Amino acid sequence: MSKFWSQVVRELEPYVPGEQPQIDGLIKLNTNESPYPPSPEVIKLMTHDAIDRLRLYPDPNSKKLKNTIANYYDVTAEQVFVGNGSDEVLALLFMAFFQQSKPLLFPDISYSFYPVYCKLFGIEYKTPTLRDDFTINFDDYASENGGIIFPNPNAPTAIGKPLAEIEALLQKNTESVVVVDEAYIDFGGETAISLVDKYPNLLVVQTLSKSRSLAGMRVGFAVGNVDLITALDRVKNSFNSYPLDRLAEAATIAAFEDDAYFKACRDKIIATREWTVKQLEALGFNVLPSQANFVFVKPSKNNAAELAQKLREHKILVRYFGAARINEFLRITIGTDEQMQRMVEVLKSA
Repeated sequence: MSKFWSQVVRELEPYVPGEQPQIDGLIKLNTNESPYPPSPEVIKLMTHDAIDRLRLYPDPNSKKLKNTIANYYDVTAEQVFVGNGSDEVLALLFMAFFQQSKPLLFPDISYSFYPVYCKLFGIEYKTPTLRDDFTINFDDYASENGGIIFPNPNAPTAIGKPLAEIEALLQKNTESVVVVDEAYIDFGGETAISLVDKYPNLLVVQTLSKSRSLAGMRVGFAVGNVDLITALDRVKNSFNSYPLDRLAEAATIAAFEDDAYFKACRDKIIATREWTVKQLEALGFNVLPSQANFVFVKPSKNNAAELAQKLREHKILVRYFGAARINEFLRITIGTDEQMQRMVEVLKSA
């Protein structure tokens, strides 16, 4: 530790992202990226004129992108907020809504960035325990709180909650903001965006990194009541007035407009996921029900950490979490058919 560090920095335990290897030839199933390239329409953006315009600041309000998202989800542009990846959107909403006198609530097994943000922004929090089957029990969120946030589907478990249960939670929790983090919603869940006009305390966050193959562009967005979006804009404009660059905004618009390509890639990933689940179950793995582009599995014969290492020796990366309750599980991103077939072959000999 340096003597120049503030107390906040000294106490932080930063989020640890999945490994981004610096060597070629690996099958990368550890960070939930899409195995397919972005829409071909994105390639058309790399023109001389577009590159020349990079000398100019982007639109600080990203009006074209907000209109595109609004039209896609049948909301108004004033109900849309965009940021540099959903992680930035989450960070800004933690500042905007969760610095309260009552604790924030989120699951004990969930996106590990949530407690990092709480420590960074001085937010008190409580983590209701998932059921033994790793599902969220919304009855545990009935107490007074300074906000509620949860991923749907949850991460790293991949288990989703039906829209009816989310609405029941909103009906009971009306005095604080409820954030549904939908990073993986396109792979089998039902978005809560349809509820934002009915519940003024609901904020839905999504990302372009997963189902739309734009992890490298860093684009995320939130949809909610105008008052919530206004609060996010106030925080954003006090922090970074130009979060999205010109190419990122254009690529996102192209990705939304090419809906047929998006659906084709999504459907391929879902089909490959279902094939992978059957193969893993045949090998004796306990596979949690997945509505995401990954599966969360418990090996029947091998230690999870050791199996992750064995896969790595065969140039296959998967994600192992050493945390309590899930240290016997692996998270495996769904890749191409060929990649998953290769992984299954290695597992058969493990």
